[in-house]
Amino acid sequence: MRTALLLLLLLAIAAVPGSLVPQRSSDPNGVTQYFASNPDLAPVLDNFQMFDVYTSAWFSAVYLLLFVSLIGCIIPRTKHHLEALRARPPRTPARLSRLAGYTERALPVPEGSSVEAAAEAAIARAATQLKKAGYRVERYELRGEASVSAERGYLRETGNLVFHTALIGVLATVAIGGGFGFAGQRVVVEGQSFVNTLAAFDSFNPGRFFDPTSLEPYRLTLDGLDAVYETQNPDALGQPIDFTARVTVQGSDGEPAARTVKVNEPLRVYDTDVYLLGNGYAPTITVRDPDGEIVFTDSVPFLPQDKNLTSIGVVKVTDGLDEQLGMVGFFYPTQTTLSSGAFASSYPDLVYPVLTLNVYAGDLGINEGTPTSVYTLDPTGMEQLTGGKTGVDSLELMPGETADLPGGRGTVTFENADPDAAGGEYAKSVPRFASFDIHHDPSQGWVLVFALLILAGLMVSLFVPRRRLWVKAATRADGTVVLEYAGLARGEDPGLDRAVAEFADAHASPVE
Repeated sequence: MRTALLLLLLLAIAAVPGSLVPQRSSDPNGVTQYFASNPDLAPVLDNFQMFDVYTSAWFSAVYLLLFVSLIGCIIPRTKHHLEALRARPPRTPARLSRLAGYTERALPVPEGSSVEAAAEAAIARAATQLKKAGYRVERYELRGEASVSAERGYLRETGNLVFHTALIGVLATVAIGGGFGFAGQRVVVEGQSFVNTLAAFDSFNPGRFFDPTSLEPYRLTLDGLDAVYETQNPDALGQPIDFTARVTVQGSDGEPAARTVKVNEPLRVYDTDVYLLGNGYAPTITVRDPDGEIVFTDSVPFLPQDKNLTSIGVVKVTDGLDEQLGMVGFFYPTQTTLSSGAFASSYPDLVYPVLTLNVYAGDLGINEGTPTSVYTLDPTGMEQLTGGKTGVDSLELMPGETADLPGGRGTVTFENADPDAAGGEYAKSVPRFASFDIHHDPSQGWVLVFALLILAGLMVSLFVPRRRLWVKAATRADGTVVLEYAGLARGEDPGLDRAVAEFADAHASPVE
């Protein structure tokens, strides 16, 4: 048991890194951003599997050792417990005065009865009362002194074994569920849809035994994402209060149904759980060639960098121009200028949205077929046209504005998603995106069952006392007979002394 407790503590410590750095299984975008923000530290952490903590070799080793240790603990304890259930209560000790709660009571002798008969009747009555109280009872006779030995509380050890067995059940079902389940992530912009097929996920982490044909297709459309921020308390201005993703779900054999997904309130649909992981803005950007033909238009998710949603995004124009273009953009929902002259966002909602773009021309490095992240741009071998040391200001746009690309390469437009709004109103001018985690775990029901068994076993093991109780008709040196009572706790039992005294009072009272 000491080994199991030590391994359980070690497992808890081993899980800590999973909450300190983003995990590929739940936040692949966060991992990408971590590599971009910490180019020296991230590869070192990756070598130690810090971005895959819960599937790492060292975490799995602790997990399996705990599993084996618990089994090694339960088997001998179960055998011992079964033997104890079949065993007789132990013999009455010769000296009850050495035990807890020891007390004496005078032997009530009814009129016309002998002391021996009264003692026998008292012991028989004690056995009956103890049985009614849930004790296992055994009569003993030692040196002519009758006694009864009683024991109860076997349910305490049963609860303890149920607790540990159910813990193994949780470990086993989580492992099995991980093998047959999957976790996938998808970023969806307002007005766009996601279809539950393998090719539609941005990232997908299947279990070892997962069958791709088992995916049940359904369509999830993000109708809107409502964000509520603190506006009354000046000390917490802009703090998020609530995020609600309004979605429409439609299966292959059903009607569209409106649903909502909130933080910590996932949507259960078609045997999958849909979690709302994060959100941000997705400015709609259109690039036209010198002839005015559209060569690129899309709502591009920008990754938030701070609490006021200063965000970074990348636009890659691969075709339609004389050479490929890459643009690194910074989006400020409420643009303000710092004392240093740099831009920042002072509030996370759309009050004064501004988009700045640094433009690069050259080879984007995607023609060779090498996969690249849509959230990063490698400027190696590309010519920077605006921003930085070029001497040319970054392109600066507000919703609905258009700017010329350097060198007559065409134009770029920051589209206004709400063109009917009055001037200066930007509440709906930029679409938002939601990052969803779609999770399937076939073991959830069993995990719930074992979790309830863990709780029940723990409650029983904590609140059911394991105790022994003895009653003996003891003969003193002067020939008088008294009733002796004593108990013994098998574990923590602060109420034992009181229980012995109460039983002695109830038993030794005159029989009507």
